[in-house]
Amino acid sequence: MTDVLLTVGTRKGLFIGRRRGGTWEFDGPHFNAQAVYSVSIDTRGQVPRLLVGGDSAHWGPSVFRSDDLGSTWVEPRQPAVKFPPFTEASLERVWQLHPAGPEAPDVVYAGTEPAALFRSEDRGESFELVRPLWEHPTRSKWVPGGGGEGLHTVLTDPRDARAVTVAVSTAGVFRTKDGGASWAPSNKGVSAVFLPDPDPEFGQCVHKVARDAVDPDRLYLQNHWGVFRSDDSGDSWTDISRGLPSDFGFAAAAHPHRADTAYIFPINADADRVPAEHRCRVFRTGDAGRTWEPLSTGLPEETHYGTVLRDALCTDDADPAGVYFGNRNGELYASADDGDSWQQLASHLPDVLCVRAAVIDC
Repeated sequence: MTDVLLTVGTRKGLFIGRRRGGTWEFDGPHFNAQAVYSVSIDTRGQVPRLLVGGDSAHWGPSVFRSDDLGSTWVEPRQPAVKFPPFTEASLERVWQLHPAGPEAPDVVYAGTEPAALFRSEDRGESFELVRPLWEHPTRSKWVPGGGGEGLHTVLTDPRDARAVTVAVSTAGVFRTKDGGASWAPSNKGVSAVFLPDPDPEFGQCVHKVARDAVDPDRLYLQNHWGVFRSDDSGDSWTDISRGLPSDFGFAAAAHPHRADTAYIFPINADADRVPAEHRCRVFRTGDAGRTWEPLSTGLPEETHYGTVLRDALCTDDADPAGVYFGNRNGELYASADDGDSWQQLASHLPDVLCVRAAVIDC
């Protein structure tokens, strides 16, 4: 089996797993007692670079990096992510760390709370605010979601380094086609059932967006009520929730190689944030949301209450694909066969906030 690096950010530190052959080994916690909301595994360089968005209750948020798979860590002398004085804002949290594609080998994006996008040109050692999004004319009407006003999703287009899609809770999806100089809402068809106008230009509580592995124009979106697909890079969206036990949830991930294939973890309701029907199941579509199938072989069969958060479900780039999720019960599960079967890798961890995995060869 392929060697895989698996990072698990929790409420009280980062745990790192390594699969060599079929055996998993874990160490941690790194950043003990810090909440780790974001991790990236950047495999574009000669050695993988790990970036971690830690949040110390005493020292505040910071971005750490490691070029030796977590054996040692570097924290910049000056904060890597910092709001300029003119914003009159301060960093609450780094929700997302996203390496751009190979066409922009040193670029990394950070999504933050308050909702903002930062861009790095040195692989995450320093970041600058993407000012046009911060100054977007709709910003004054953005409203924090239940977990805060966070920019939690960043997607770069593999065909064009200047095309970037972001999602904000609660403001919705925004896109740029010119490298961040201008931004437009991209929410046509995405519902906002909690607003007087259920179909606004912006203001949707989008929870996560994932891009199809084969068709870059195809996106999958898990909303605060509703699962949607776009076939035109976000110009319009279609509801694809039919066949799911609930269309509420947080997480969404795409298969790394297979077209039309994505994964979600349905939650009962916004007022009942436990697995749909109290059953631990990942749902997979293989036809772009026309149908869904539950994946539960190897998962707990008894009544279950482990909620999966928006960044706690991911895939690696192996073939067949590895699929991973962690929950707020502190359980960590993995599949090495596209989600067909599962094994538990850990239990009794702190509250799992994010999971990231990648194939490595070192």
